[in-house]
Amino acid sequence: MAERGLEPSPAAVAALPPEVRAQLAELELELSEGDITQKGYEKKRSKLLSPYSPQTQETDSIGQKERNQTPAPTAAQTSAPSKYHRSRSGGARDERYRSDIHTEAVQAALAKHKEQKMALPMPTKRRSTFVQSPADACTPPENVSAPPDVTATTSSSSSSLRPANIDLPPSGIVKGMHKGSNRSSLMDTADGVPVNSRVSTKIQQLLNTLKRPKRPPLKEFFVDDSEEIVEGIPQPDPNQPKPEGRQMTPVKGEPLGVICNWPPALESALQRWGSTQAKCPCLTGLDVTGKPVYTLTYGKLWSRSLKLAYTLLNKLGTKNEPVLKPGDRVALVYPNNDPVMFMVAFYGCLLAEVIPVPIEVPLTRKDAGGQQIGFLLGSCGIALALTSEICLKGLPKTQNGEIVQFKGWPRLKWVVTDSKYLSKPPKDWQPHISPAGTEPAYIEYKTSKEGSVMGVTVSRLAMLSQCQALSQACNYSEGETVVNVLDFKKDAGLWHGMFANVMNKMHTISVPYSVMKTCPLSWVQRVHAHKAKVALVKCRDLHWAMMAHRDQRDVSLSSLRMLIVTDGANPWSVSSCDAFLSLFQSHGLKPEAICPCATSAEAMTVAIRRPGVPGAPLPGRAILSMNGLSYGVIRVNTEDKNSALTVQDVGHVMPGGMMCIVKPDGLPQLCRTDEIGEICVSSRTGGMMYFGLAGVTKNTFEVIPVTSSGSPVGDVPFIRSGLLGFVGPGSLVFVVGKMDGLLMVSGRRHNADDIVATGLAVESIKTVYRGRHTGLLAVPQTCQARPYLRTFPLSVPSVRNPLPPDLRVARVLTSFRIAVFSVSVFYDERIVVVAEQRPDASEEDSFQWMSRVLQAIDSIHQVGVYCLALVPANTLPKTPLGGIHISQTKQLFLEGSLHPCNILMCPHTCVTNLPKPRQKQPGVGPASVMVGNLVAGKRIAQAAGRDLGQIEENDLVRKHQFLAEILQWRAQATPDHVLFMLLNAKGTTVCTASCLQLHKRAERIASVLGDKGHLNAGDNVVLLYPPGIELIAAFYGCLYAGCIPVTVRPPHAQNLTATLPTVRMVVDVSKAACVLTTQTLMRLLKSREAAAAVDVKTWPAIIDTDDLPRKRLPQLYKPPTPEMLAYLDFSVSTTGMLTGVKMSHSAVNALCRAIKLQCELYSSRQIAICLDPYCGLGFALWCLCSVYSGHQSVLIPPMELENNLFLWLATVNQYKIRDTFCSYSVMELCTKGLGNQVEVLKTRGINLSCIRTCVVVAEERPRVSLQQSFSKLFKDIGLSPRAVSTTFGSRVNVAICLQGTSGPDPTTVYVDLKSLRHDRVRLVERGAPQSLLLSESGKILPGVKVVIVNPETKGPVGDSHLGEIWVNSPHTASGYYTIYDSETLQADHFNTRLSFGDAAQTLWARTGYLGFVRRTELTAATGERHDALYVVGALDETLELRGLRYHPIDIETSVSRVHRSIAECAVFTWTNLLVVVVELCGSEQEALDLVPLVTNVVLEEHYLIVGVVVVVDPGVVPINSRGEKQRMHLRDSFLADQLDPIYVAYNM
Repeated sequence: MAERGLEPSPAAVAALPPEVRAQLAELELELSEGDITQKGYEKKRSKLLSPYSPQTQETDSIGQKERNQTPAPTAAQTSAPSKYHRSRSGGARDERYRSDIHTEAVQAALAKHKEQKMALPMPTKRRSTFVQSPADACTPPENVSAPPDVTATTSSSSSSLRPANIDLPPSGIVKGMHKGSNRSSLMDTADGVPVNSRVSTKIQQLLNTLKRPKRPPLKEFFVDDSEEIVEGIPQPDPNQPKPEGRQMTPVKGEPLGVICNWPPALESALQRWGSTQAKCPCLTGLDVTGKPVYTLTYGKLWSRSLKLAYTLLNKLGTKNEPVLKPGDRVALVYPNNDPVMFMVAFYGCLLAEVIPVPIEVPLTRKDAGGQQIGFLLGSCGIALALTSEICLKGLPKTQNGEIVQFKGWPRLKWVVTDSKYLSKPPKDWQPHISPAGTEPAYIEYKTSKEGSVMGVTVSRLAMLSQCQALSQACNYSEGETVVNVLDFKKDAGLWHGMFANVMNKMHTISVPYSVMKTCPLSWVQRVHAHKAKVALVKCRDLHWAMMAHRDQRDVSLSSLRMLIVTDGANPWSVSSCDAFLSLFQSHGLKPEAICPCATSAEAMTVAIRRPGVPGAPLPGRAILSMNGLSYGVIRVNTEDKNSALTVQDVGHVMPGGMMCIVKPDGLPQLCRTDEIGEICVSSRTGGMMYFGLAGVTKNTFEVIPVTSSGSPVGDVPFIRSGLLGFVGPGSLVFVVGKMDGLLMVSGRRHNADDIVATGLAVESIKTVYRGRHTGLLAVPQTCQARPYLRTFPLSVPSVRNPLPPDLRVARVLTSFRIAVFSVSVFYDERIVVVAEQRPDASEEDSFQWMSRVLQAIDSIHQVGVYCLALVPANTLPKTPLGGIHISQTKQLFLEGSLHPCNILMCPHTCVTNLPKPRQKQPGVGPASVMVGNLVAGKRIAQAAGRDLGQIEENDLVRKHQFLAEILQWRAQATPDHVLFMLLNAKGTTVCTASCLQLHKRAERIASVLGDKGHLNAGDNVVLLYPPGIELIAAFYGCLYAGCIPVTVRPPHAQNLTATLPTVRMVVDVSKAACVLTTQTLMRLLKSREAAAAVDVKTWPAIIDTDDLPRKRLPQLYKPPTPEMLAYLDFSVSTTGMLTGVKMSHSAVNALCRAIKLQCELYSSRQIAICLDPYCGLGFALWCLCSVYSGHQSVLIPPMELENNLFLWLATVNQYKIRDTFCSYSVMELCTKGLGNQVEVLKTRGINLSCIRTCVVVAEERPRVSLQQSFSKLFKDIGLSPRAVSTTFGSRVNVAICLQGTSGPDPTTVYVDLKSLRHDRVRLVERGAPQSLLLSESGKILPGVKVVIVNPETKGPVGDSHLGEIWVNSPHTASGYYTIYDSETLQADHFNTRLSFGDAAQTLWARTGYLGFVRRTELTAATGERHDALYVVGALDETLELRGLRYHPIDIETSVSRVHRSIAECAVFTWTNLLVVVVELCGSEQEALDLVPLVTNVVLEEHYLIVGVVVVVDPGVVPINSRGEKQRMHLRDSFLADQLDPIYVAYNM
C-alpha cells in the first residue's frame, strides 16, 4: 500500500478547488461501496493531491539522498555471513535452488514494505498454563441442573462432555433495567469485555490491516447476486498488453539424416552388438560408495534378455495356456540402484513382444500416488510383475509372508528375473524381430496435475526414431561413454541411457540417486575417471557437485563435449548452469558444452541445444517482463527490474520434427510471434496415445492447429507437449513454464515454479525445512524444461561475470520442501503455498517468514496468496525420488488431513469478486412496501388459530378464573385423582401428588409464608427447587398466600462460582422478599463456597419447606381482578439478556385453555414431560396444565437421562403415553446416545407406536435435521415420523404454536438462502443449490393471531417477505418486570400497533423472531386452507454483514459439515468481523486443518469472509437449558481471553 504519512490536513483539504474535493468524495464513496480496492484508492488519491503538495516531492528526493548516502558494508561485514555459513553447516541454503540475483530482487521488493510494515496479528496457540480470570470478571451463568465437567468460564478441561444446561447472561444485562440502576453484583466491564483484552487488541490489529469500509445498511429490495459474483471476477484489463506480432508459422527441424547402417529396430541393434561386439561394455552400475560394482557387456545383455524372453513366453504357464502372449503388458518393478536388472528385463520384454510398464517400487501399502499407479496397472490389464530377488525380499509383507495387497492395485503374480531363475532357450529358438512399426513398445507412466496417473504408449517406430533423432542432435558415436545421473526408467534417462546407448554401442555409467546422497561428487568423478564425453544431469546434481567440490579438487571435465541439463522447467537452471560453469571452467569444462533440453512424456524430447563450436559466442538470453508473461505476452522488461525474468534457450527443434505454438485454452489456434502458448510437436518421435483413454488421447496426440480464421494448418497431427514457451530469433526454442504448473488466477497466468522461487528467496534459513541429502524438488517431479531465472537486465552471472567468491562457498547438502498449487474457491482459482517448517523454528520466526513471503509474492507477482501453511518437517507426501507429491498434498489440504503447524489465510486480500454490499434505496417507506406487495400480487402475511369464542366447551373449569380456585375445586371434586408422578433414573416412581395432596401441601406452604416469612400479598418469592413436585406445591402455596412466585434453577454444588451469581441476580432483580427451598439447598446458599461467589449475608429470608407444620391457612387469597400478577417468568435469552416477564391470572388461564384445546387434554389423559420446569412453556406444562385440565403428568427430570439414556423412551412405552414433550437437548442426547442401541431397545421390549405426538418445546427455528434423525432412528421401534413436531414461543408469549392432536401434519418447504439474506422468501425445489429446509413450527394455538411485520417500518409485509413475527393473544405476557419501569420498552414490545393497514388498531406484542407465513394446500379444522408459520431465527442474533442479514445457524450448519472432527460450532460478529468458533473432537494436530475448510465453506455458501477462526475443546460453546447456543456469552468469553483456545487464526 502507498504510504499515507504525507496526507494533507483537513484545513489543506478545505482549501482545495471544489472539483478536486468532489472527486475525492466520489473516490471515498467508491471505496466504501467496494468498487475500488484500497490500493487503487490510495493511488488515485495520491494522483489527485500531487499537484497541490509540492513538499511531497521534496521529501522523496531527500529520502533518495539518504538512501544513496548509506555507507557500504565493510569487507569484514560482508565476509561475516560466509564464515557463519561455513561454521554452521546445518543452516545453509541449498545451492541448487539458489538465485542470488532473484534473492536480490525479492529483498528489494520487500524493502518497499519496510517503511509500512504490516501489523499482522500472530495466530494464537494454546498456552501451557491457563490463568483463570478473577470471578468478578467472569460472566454469571444461570444455574445448572447437572454437574458439568468444566466451569462456564474456563474450558481447559480435557473432558469431551459438554456442561449440561447452562444459561449464561454475558454481562448481567437485564432487559428493561434503567441505566442508572445499581449493578454492583454484575460485571463492571463495558459490554462484558475487558478493555485491555489481548484478543481485542489482535482483532483491532487485524482491522487496521484490512482497512475495510464500514458496513452499509440493509438493502430493501432483493436482487439476485449470482451474476454479479461471476462478473466480479476481474475482467480483462483494457490496458493489459496484447500480442502485436504476426501469426507464427510452424518451425521445422533439420531433416533426419538417412544413415545406411541404422538398424530397422532397436532390438536389431541389440542383436547386432550382442553378436558382434559381445565384450564391449554397455552399462556399469555403482555401489553405495560410488564405485563400479558390475559392468554389463553387450553380449551379456543379449544373452540374458533372450533367456528372459524365452522364459516369459514358454515357462510361465502350460503350452496350451501360456500366462503371457505377445502384446500383453507386464509391470517392471526395479529399484533405482539396479539399472542392470532393469535393462535386462526391459529388453527381454521387447524381444518377447510383451509391453513393459516401468513403475516405482512400492514402499508401503499407502504410498503417495500409489492408488493411481494401481489404477493404471488395472486399466492396462497387468497381472504379472517382473522384479529382482533382492527387491522382492524388500517388499512389504503380511504376517503370513505374502506380499501385501497395495491399495488400489490389481492382484499381481511376481516373477523374479535373476539369471539363475531363467531357462536357457533351445538353440533353434530365436525371437521374432520385425522392422519397427506403430505397434506399442512400452508404456511410460505420467502423473497429471490432478494426481491421476496415465500411461503414455510409445510405439516401436517412435522409440527407434527417438534414438535416431537424439543420435543426430547429440552427434553420438560408437564407443562413447555417457554418465547418467537421471532416473533410467523414464524420460531422458531412459531415452539416452537405455535406448540411444544401445543404438550407438555406447557405454553408460549409471549413477543412482542413493549414491548421490552419500557421494554428491560421484558423477564428476565418473566423468573424470572414464573420460566421459556426455553427462546427463539435473540442476540438483550441478549444485551437489559444487557443494562437495572442495573435498576433491583434482578432477577434470575437459573430456565433456555435452553436459545435458534435462530439468529445464526448474526455475533455477540458468543460475545453476552459470554457477557450475564459473566453478568448473578452471577444471576444463567448456562453456559450449552446457546443453539444456526440454522434454515431456507425450512429445518426448522437444528441443535440445546442440554442442557448440569452441570460441563461438554463447546464445543470447531474453529478459522478459513478468507482468507481460502473466498475460501470455512477450515483452522486454524495461520498467521494474525486480520483476524481470531471464530465459535461456533450450536449443532447436529435434531433427525430423516440426513445432508450433498454440493457445493453451480452447481451440489449438496458432499464437502470434510475441505470444506465449503451448508447444506442440509433430514428429515420429513422440508418444502415440494415453493407454485406454481415447478422449484425452484425441485432445493431446491428434491436434490439428488452426489459424486465426479457423482453417486448419495442414493435415499433419501435432502432439501437445504440456510445455509453455515461444520460438525466438534464429528458431531458438524458449520454455517459460508448463501446463501442469500453470495457475490461472483472476484471468492472469502464474507459474508455480515462480512462486516457489520467490518464497525461497525470503530469508528462509531459519524457517523452511530442507531435508538433509534428500534432493527434494520444490515442484512436481514431472517438471521438465524450464531454464530461467528472474534477474536485473545485464546482470546475469556468466563466465565473464562470475558469482562473488563468498557466494561460491560449499554448503551442506540440503533441499527445500515447498509445494505451490491452486484450489478453486468462490468462482476463481486461489494460490496455496505449503512449506515444511524447520523443527527448531520459533513461532515468531515462522510467522515473520510467512508475512514476508506474502509481501514478496504480492510485490513481484501482483497476486495474493490465499493460504500459506507450514507443516512439520518430513511430513509432506513424496514421490519415489523424494520430490513433493503435489496432487497428494493438494488432496490432503482439501480434505483436512494436512495437519499444518502454522497457517495464514488471506481471503480478504485474494477474494475480490464478492458481490457489492447492499444498500438501502432512498425514500423507501410504508407505502412503497405496500406497493411492492400489491405488484407482486401477494396477500398480507398473517394467520390465526381457532377463534376461542366459537368453541363450545362443557367444562366446569371455565367457571373459575384463577388457577388456585381450580386446584381447590379439583381437591373437592376428585381428591384422589393423581395429577403428577415423578420418576427417578431407574424409572421408579419416587413421588406422586393427587389433587388433595397437592392442595394440602400448598396450604401448608402458604401458612409458612405468612408465619415465618411475614409476607404480604403481592410480595415476590423465589422458588429454588430441583425439578419435582416440591416445586409445583411451592408454586401453588405462593398463589394461596397471594405472593408472586419466581422459579429459578438451583445452583450446582460443584460449580457455584459459575452458577450462583445468576441466582443472586434474579433474586436482586425480582426484589424477592424471601426464598423457598430445601434444607440441602439452604445450607449450600449459606456455605463458605457460596460466600466466595456472592455476598451470602444479604440474602433475603430463606425458608426450607422440607418439614412443614400441619397448619391450615385460615383463608385462601383471591386476587381482586384476573389482571393481577400470577407469577414472574425469568429466563436468559440466547443473546445473554436476562429477562423477566409478568404473567397475569387471566393470561395463565387463557394459556392453559389454549393448550388444553389444542392437545385435547382431559382427566383421563396421561402425558410424559421431559423438560426443565423453570421458564417458558416448559414451566407451564410442568406446573400449570395438569391442574387446569386434570390430566396426569409423568415428570422426568432431564438430568436423570444422563444416568439412564433409556429412561424417557422406556417410560413412554411402560405407560403407553400418547403425548410427550421434550427439549432439543433431550432429543439430541437420545439420538447420539442411543444411535447404536436400537437393537437393545427392541430386546427390552420398548415400542413407541403408542406415541401420537412427540413435541419439542423450543424458542428457535425447528432443527429439522435433528427431528428427522430422531424419527429415522426410532422408526424401527414403532415411532411414526408424523408424530414428531415442535412448538414456538418467545419471551412475550410463551406458546404461540403447538402441533396438537388434530389438524394437518407439519409442512416443510425449501427456501432460497440468498433471498432470505435480503428478507425475501423464495420457495425452491428440494436439492436446489443454496436451499434451506424449514419446517412449520406447529399449529397456531386457539385465540392467537400473528402478523409478519417489517421490523423497521412496522408495516405488514406480504407472504413473500421475511419479517418479525408479531402476536396478539389473551395469554400474552403483561410486560417486562423491571426495577425502574421503562415505558418506552414496554409499549414497543407488548403494546405496539402497525404503522398502517390495521383499521382495528390491534395491540400486538413483538416476539423478536423473524419468520414468514405461507398458505398451504392443506385444510385446517375450520375447513379453510391452512396458513403455516415458519420461524427463521431470532432478530437479535442475526448478523448484518455486507448489508445482508445472516442467521448464525445457517453458517454453523455449513461449518459443521466440513470436517468429521467438528463437534459443535458457533458464530458471532465483532467490529464487522465474522468470528467462527469450532469445537474439535479429534486430535489437536487437526486443529489447523479446520481453518481453511471453515474459511472455504463460508465463502462458497454464504459469500462471507471469515475474520477469525477459533478452535476450542469440546464443551466450550455454552448451551442453555433449552439446548440453545449462547453466542453472546461465547463472544464475551473470547474477547476476555477466557476460552483457552487450541488455536486462533486471524484471516488477513
